[in-house]
Amino acid sequence: MVNLTTIRTTRMPWVEVARSITPPVIWSWLFSRLVVRDIPDSNMYKPGFSPWLNPSFQDFFHQHVEPHTVVTMPRAWTLWQGLGQALNVPGAVMEAGVFQGGTARLLREVLGKRADRTLYLFDSFEGMHSVTEHNDRHQVGDFADTSVESVRNVVGSDPFIDYRKGWVPDTFAGLEHETFCFAHIDLDLYQGVVDTLNFVYPRLSRGGIIVLDDYGFASCPGARRAVDEFFADKPERPLALQTCQALIHKL
Repeated sequence: MVNLTTIRTTRMPWVEVARSITPPVIWSWLFSRLVVRDIPDSNMYKPGFSPWLNPSFQDFFHQHVEPHTVVTMPRAWTLWQGLGQALNVPGAVMEAGVFQGGTARLLREVLGKRADRTLYLFDSFEGMHSVTEHNDRHQVGDFADTSVESVRNVVGSDPFIDYRKGWVPDTFAGLEHETFCFAHIDLDLYQGVVDTLNFVYPRLSRGGIIVLDDYGFASCPGARRAVDEFFADKPERPLALQTCQALIHKL
């Protein structure tokens, strides 16, 4: 007789069969009652542990991030945790590809009111000016529904926030001697990702983190190509996440 209190779901094929023939609502209830049961934070198992379902994080995401981004809650959690870890090493924080400011608002929240870290925000704030046809699937003008003023209203005007309007790599001018601990690259386009990696990687502190938002999306094949080509001769390897992001931890 099967002991339902000790189901090992990853090694029992019959569990997958049962799930495939059980209506999702009923299966979710059964899984919660028979497998998850009294595990701490049981409400955050959907079906595995999903820390972004923490009520306080959900509230923050829905109120401050979601209205101003197309980034999902699990991807936002990657940024939250990644920056939290990266703050253990020296350097500024940057986001390339800000759009309407949702994820920048999240990064600012993690930073708090720290005067010792600068948050650089790079974006045209006018949408995409150009694309490379053989690398990119986006069109000129995509993500144009934004502006510096509207993003500033979302993220804030704190002295440690530096808005850099324009096209990379031109907007990196004057930062040649800066050091970074964390970079969120969400540019979608091959050339933008290449230019940003060329700039930030040599200036990233050891132990610093790069999160690449578009790595696994079929809509952004140029972004993955840019990352794979760039790190082909580097000691780091892009860690592809199920969120379609990729993570680089500087060695």
